[in-house]
Amino acid sequence: MKTLSGLLFLLLAAFPSFSQDVFMTRNGKISFFSRTPMENIDGVNNEVLSVIDLKKGEIAFAVLVKGFHFEKALMEEHFNENYMESTKFPKATFNGKFVNAGTIDLKKDGTYPVQVEGDLTIHGITKKTSATGELIVQQGKLSSKSAFKLTIKDFNIAVPSVVSEKIAEVIDVTVECSYQPK
Repeated sequence: MKTLSGLLFLLLAAFPSFSQDVFMTRNGKISFFSRTPMENIDGVNNEVLSVIDLKKGEIAFAVLVKGFHFEKALMEEHFNENYMESTKFPKATFNGKFVNAGTIDLKKDGTYPVQVEGDLTIHGITKKTSATGELIVQQGKLSSKSAFKLTIKDFNIAVPSVVSEKIAEVIDVTVECSYQPK
C-alpha cells in the first residue's frame, strides 16, 4: 500500500498542478528610472518577495529598500541615506486586489491584461493606487509584468534644491516576476 501511495504521489508531482491558486517568488525584480536633462538614475532590486492568490484575487509585494543597486556607489548611498531614509523606513510594500482576477485561466497559455488596486507604502506613507500590467501563463508557469509612474512628493521624499535638476519628480517603475506554486 505504501508503494502505491508513493507512486501516486510521484505521478501527481510530475504534472503541473493547475488547481494551485497561490504563487510566490523571492527573486522578483523592481526597477525605477529617473530621467532628467542633467542625469539619468537607474535603480534595480532583484530580491522582491511577491505572492499572488488567484482564488482570492489578491497580490502582495515586499521589498527591502537597501536592496536597490545603482551604477554608482554614491547614488546608492544618497538614495538610502538622504532620500529613502532606509534605516528608518527599511521596506516598501504593496497589498492589493486584481480588479479582473476571474479572467485568468491557468490552464490556457496566454497573456492576460490585469489591473490591480491597493495600498502602496513607501517611505512610511501609504497611498491608494492602481496599476495595469499583465499575467503571463506559459507551459504551466506564471509570470507578471507592470510599468507605472510614481510621484516622489506623494511619499514625502524630499529632494534638496541643490540636486533637484538631477532627480525627476515622476519616476518610471517596472516590475517583473516569475512565480512558482506555493
